[in-house]
Amino acid sequence: MSSTLNSRKEIHRWCRNFPGTKAQISEARRFVTSYLGDRPETYTAELVVSELATNAIRHTRSGQAAGQFGVTLHAGTTLLILAVHDGGGPSNPHLRHAENTDQSGRGLHLVESLTARWGVHGDQGGRTVWALIPLGQTT
Repeated sequence: MSSTLNSRKEIHRWCRNFPGTKAQISEARRFVTSYLGDRPETYTAELVVSELATNAIRHTRSGQAAGQFGVTLHAGTTLLILAVHDGGGPSNPHLRHAENTDQSGRGLHLVESLTARWGVHGDQGGRTVWALIPLGQTT
């Protein structure tokens, strides 16, 4: 773990909950943009939150009536931790093989290719899928 993230004065944290609907995925992207501004990593973070929020509403109780998902962002000077919290479901998020004709199944491969690392914490009662995005130095 970066020594920067061990210093509390260097960490900036934002959290927000969203209703578990497709329309809220774009709101989650706007939330990320409002946090990161015009940093070069903003587009990557928008893509990652979009994929993770989509999975939350598609595959967990977050997408059911009155469901919700949460987004948490922690940034130090060199690393962004982006996490999406969901209502849990019967299976853990995992990489899967998608055929060329499949309409879905590539989201976590995209997250894996865009981030330094990602993972899952939790169980059927609720999960957090997190991703680490390196931050470049701004001038």
